[in-house]
Formats: sequence, C-alpha cells, structure tokens
Amino acid sequence: MAKISVHNLEGKKVEEMEVSDSVFALPKNDDLLHQVFVAISGNRRFSIAHTKDRSERAGSGKKPWKQKGTGNARVGEKRNPVWRKGGVAFGPTKDRNFSKDINKKMKQKAVLIALSEKIRSNDLVVISDLEIKSKKTKEFANALSNLNISGKTLIGFEDSEKGMRAYSRNIENITNVFTKNLNVYDLLNNKTLVLSKSSIKYIEDKNQGK
Repeated sequence: MAKISVHNLEGKKVEEMEVSDSVFALPKNDDLLHQVFVAISGNRRFSIAHTKDRSERAGSGKKPWKQKGTGNARVGEKRNPVWRKGGVAFGPTKDRNFSKDINKKMKQKAVLIALSEKIRSNDLVVISDLEIKSKKTKEFANALSNLNISGKTLIGFEDSEKGMRAYSRNIENITNVFTKNLNVYDLLNNKTLVLSKSSIKYIEDKNQGK
C-alpha cells in the first residue's frame, strides 16, 4: 500500500492516506494510453470542412451543346468538376467518420495507468474536502493558489460534491469532470489532477469490485 499526502483547502498537509497498489501503482503502458487517447480523440471529432460535389452544385443538368460538330470539347453538364463553379471532385465532406471502437476494459485500465503516472510524477493533489463554504468562484481560485496549483488542471468531483462543481467552471485553465467520468483524454491533456478523499475511495471501490 502506497501513501499519498492529503491537504486541506488552506494548503496545509493534514494526513497521509494509504492507496491500493492494484489501482494506483500500475506499471507504465504508453502503447495502451496512446491507443485509448487516439480513440477518444477520434470519437470527439466531427467534420466541419465540406465541399459540394457535382450533384450538390446549383445549375442545370442539361448538356451545354451537342456532342459533335461544334469544335468544342465534349461535355455533359456545366456542374462537372472541370468547369468554373462546378462540383469538387475529391474534396473533404461532412460524411467522414473518425470514430474508433475500443473496449471497456481497455479504457478502464488506461485510466488507472494514467492515475498511476500522476502519482509517480507528483501531479496528483488530494484534498481532504472540496467543500467551499462561501460558495464563490474566488474562494475556489484562492484554494488552488494555496495549494500552489497552476497551469492546466483537471478537478474530479464525486457525486456528493457536485454542488461545488459550478465554482470551478470559470477559472482559467481549469477543467472539471465527475470522478466517475474520468478519462484518458482529460488526464493526459491536463498536467495536474485534483481529487478529494471521497473520490479516491470511489475509484478504489469501483476497481476492486466493492
């Protein structure tokens, strides 16, 4: 059982907490993290760029001139890609699909590996309680300052703490998520992870079958 420090919102260390090695001390697996990250990124992506092909362009489908005898090159319609204002032959379309399938066990294990890496790199900050008494964003920002937290930060909220989530939304470089929805994409895109003791317990119970 490894031990991690627990701080209060004033930035003071209040205790040490034991965490399970089977959940928070998994060995590195960069290949799995990359595979899951790419899959999640693809599933979040949607096409914006779209070019119209010849069937979507405005204009008559009538043959501009007869096939032979005019001296002009043969042409079927003015919407063809060769002509100005014609359709685009091989441009990007909104029908592209970037989604990738990845199974649930791989995603769960990748999250635990990412959490283990946060502990090894000292980028996990555990708070005794995320309760903000004055219920103001400014107090939440001051708490992060007390803990010397800066840069891109991910804060996980357990269901019982969901009322506090609103006070971190407007703080620069802060991303918040419910602990049950922790994912590799957010963990890797943010340097620091902040969790409460109840979130740590939730993760352990979930992954130890309790």
